[in-house]
Amino acid sequence: MQQRIIITTAFATLLSAGTFAADLPGKGITVQPIQSNISEETFQTLIVSRALEKLGYTVNKPNEVDYNVGYTTLAAGDATFTAVNWQPLHDDMYAAAGGDKKFYRQGVFVNGSAQGYLIDKKTADRYQITNIEQLKDPKIAKLFDTNNNGKADLTGCAPGWGCEAVINHQIEAYGLSNSVDHNQGNYSALMADTITRYKQGKSVLYYTWTPFWVSDVLKPGKDVVWLQVPFSSLPGVQKNIDTKLSNGANYGFPLSSMYIAANKVWAQKNPAAAKLFSLMEIPIADISAQNSLMHEGHASEADINGHVDGWIAAHQQLFDSWVKAALAAQK
Repeated sequence: MQQRIIITTAFATLLSAGTFAADLPGKGITVQPIQSNISEETFQTLIVSRALEKLGYTVNKPNEVDYNVGYTTLAAGDATFTAVNWQPLHDDMYAAAGGDKKFYRQGVFVNGSAQGYLIDKKTADRYQITNIEQLKDPKIAKLFDTNNNGKADLTGCAPGWGCEAVINHQIEAYGLSNSVDHNQGNYSALMADTITRYKQGKSVLYYTWTPFWVSDVLKPGKDVVWLQVPFSSLPGVQKNIDTKLSNGANYGFPLSSMYIAANKVWAQKNPAAAKLFSLMEIPIADISAQNSLMHEGHASEADINGHVDGWIAAHQQLFDSWVKAALAAQK
């Protein structure tokens, strides 16, 4: 009799588990995430993917696309979500692809992202450089000249990222066209050269953002300093944004947020996933820490998956609360 009870109980448990799996809202539905070719974006993308898997969705590996293509792909329904919708940096691309009519975007995923221009502290202190407008002076610009053409070399933003449009706009707006060259290309390779020059004791000028590993290697306030801008000036739909901070400083870019942006039709058909997207939030410091691990050489697919596992385990209660609320939204 005891053996029969045990078998019956085990069968009931299996039946219950099967019924639960069948009831998961994502059963039979495949999700396609997208991100840029910045491999450091994979960490936050995969955390979203893991949560979707808990809802029963089959989630593919993220496809890497240019941001412009990504928003068009999302709007057309050929991809499901991106976890790297920058606001306001991507506002022009977002609007061009259809804006809120085409995308579901609720809840801030990452808050407090900073961007701007930096130079090495040694040069800043020696020449009293605090504002990018000072690069109008040929003598100041020459300090950052790496190819002997008389103009400062700014390690800038890769085409298609959104930041390149701001930088190009500001170079013109601040009267720097004759004294600053915006060097674009593979950002990681350009920054590797910039860091090498810094280590050689040479002056450096570059653009960067947070969360990213650069500010862990060249630490603001210790190794480098942020440059201010003479006034707020942004292109396109961002043109009326005041970039001055509450403390009066103005670094040319507003503090930005990242959102999970999804195809709107898909989100409307998948209320559990939509609820999940609206709830998820990751501390910016956690992303920076993981990005630093990647820069130190722990950047394989297995490494990144391990980082994701570790983050979820360390925040298990929070992660489970997102899934639970999402499941409730489906009912």
